[in-house]
Amino acid sequence: MDDIRDILEKIKDGKLGVDDAMLQLKQAPFLDIGYARVDMHRKIRQGASEVIYGAGKSADQIKGIVKTMKDNGQDRILVTRLSGDKADELSGEYDMVYHEEARIATLGPIPEPSGNGKIIVATGGTSDIGVAEEAAVTAQFLANDVVRLYDVGVSGLHRLLSNLDDIMSASVIIAVAGMEGALASVIGGLADCPVIAVPTSVGYGASFNGLTALLSMLNSCASGVTVVNIDNGFGAGYTASMINHAGIKAG
Repeated sequence: MDDIRDILEKIKDGKLGVDDAMLQLKQAPFLDIGYARVDMHRKIRQGASEVIYGAGKSADQIKGIVKTMKDNGQDRILVTRLSGDKADELSGEYDMVYHEEARIATLGPIPEPSGNGKIIVATGGTSDIGVAEEAAVTAQFLANDVVRLYDVGVSGLHRLLSNLDDIMSASVIIAVAGMEGALASVIGGLADCPVIAVPTSVGYGASFNGLTALLSMLNSCASGVTVVNIDNGFGAGYTASMINHAGIKAG
């Protein structure tokens, strides 16, 4: 953290203006640990620290990245797409919580909600819950109040309609569905808030591993529906958090 101290000293001595200091902080260098270049100043630029994508990394590589983050003052860390066996290896070294359905590990406390309202995470079916949990845990880690509405797909529309109070009072809704992906359009026609559609790779052969749901959601006639990539619960949860915190700036 010597680079930040140097910047602060220059501000104190009148050698550097506040705006120029902010620019330098946002452009501050990463830490190169050989197999990864850890961005320690992403929170300054984007409002949230770097997240570790666990798939394709060895447990030792993840440990090294986590250590680098913790050594530089990051006490809250999110690891996505983490398998159970890698989680077991990490848990022996770090105090962490492994969210099995979400395939996410969280290090450090989950903060109290600080957003403008609540985020609804809804699924078409039980088979979509894994992706939905990735979205929900991500949103909670980013200080949001999350309400889960699972298995409320259009094949039994009354299940969704029984939750209209939650739907109509949400700040953001994440609609997670496979098959034909109709849930997002139905919710989009009921809600007055942004709806983030997440197509999942759930379905029979002609669903093409989520492509059918993706195209259906992209072609939604409901206003206010945006779409993330297939099975991208993390991206949906992160974006929902940004929307839910819009207008709220750190003091």
